[in-house]
Amino acid sequence: EDFASLNGSAKATNDRKPLAQLDQAALDEAYERCGLVTEYYAKTFFLGTQLMTPEKARAIWAIYVWCRRTDELVDGPHASKVTPKALARWEERLEAVFDGEPYDMLDAALADTVRNFPVDIQAFRDMVDGMRMDLVKARYQTFEELYEYCYRVAGTVGLMTTPVMGIAPKFSGEIEETYGAALALGIANQLTNILRDVGEDVASRDRIYVPLDELERFGIAEEEVLNGSLVTEEGGTDERWRKFMKFQIERARYYFKLAEDGVMKLEENARWPVLSALVLYQQILDSIEANDYDNFNQRAYVGKLKKLASLPKSYWMVIENNLRNGA
Repeated sequence: EDFASLNGSAKATNDRKPLAQLDQAALDEAYERCGLVTEYYAKTFFLGTQLMTPEKARAIWAIYVWCRRTDELVDGPHASKVTPKALARWEERLEAVFDGEPYDMLDAALADTVRNFPVDIQAFRDMVDGMRMDLVKARYQTFEELYEYCYRVAGTVGLMTTPVMGIAPKFSGEIEETYGAALALGIANQLTNILRDVGEDVASRDRIYVPLDELERFGIAEEEVLNGSLVTEEGGTDERWRKFMKFQIERARYYFKLAEDGVMKLEENARWPVLSALVLYQQILDSIEANDYDNFNQRAYVGKLKKLASLPKSYWMVIENNLRNGA
């Protein structure tokens, strides 16, 4: 199903109203639609939000939908028509949301969220900048360049949602630690996306996200990535690619570990959905390994049964932490 059918029209309705003029019934409907979109695209995460208070869950859905719509601008079915000017207009809409002047009902849910929670606009602006990078940048020379991209398109999500999820009252450390962990989870998730989609990104977008200097370090030429010759039916996976991918996966797992250390510093009802997402995404890395690092011809995915089996695991991790710390 095309996202547009869930997203609704991109145009403002004739009865566009400032947030202050929207009644609770209209806002409830807006949040419900955000929930439907979240459930459709992120079923497991949506399930986890059911453990949150209704107010927090709705706010997380609103943020998720804005991020999804932003990503669709450069990676969706109409991406080829998106220009820098279109992203500038999208950023103007964002500013209007934070000013209480939503463009449509999905924007209205986010406008209500930022009214009710201490969410800062800068992370949202940074995500739009990440989309601008996708319009003009198809190669990354170093990991430092790639890290900036990963922060903008994914690390920002952690900074957007942490004020909604809340920090555990018993946590006595620096608040920056929790935000740092949220940022690390976004970085880890995006690195995982990149490793899963190497073949797809080359074939459909002529993009290579893995750092070129690291390819060179492992004796791999850019052309070999472009033509997919590193993995063949006859020869299997090239040993150079296998070693390269092991290095990349090790780094992604490092960021997952940083994130895991910070999840337990969130308020208790927010831990399970975040930890579920963390556990599930790590399983994509497991799948890449199980495919002998063939991310050109095979898409690493986590089956439905394995996803469901991981939920009790992540829930028990939360329970164990609570028992250890008397939460």
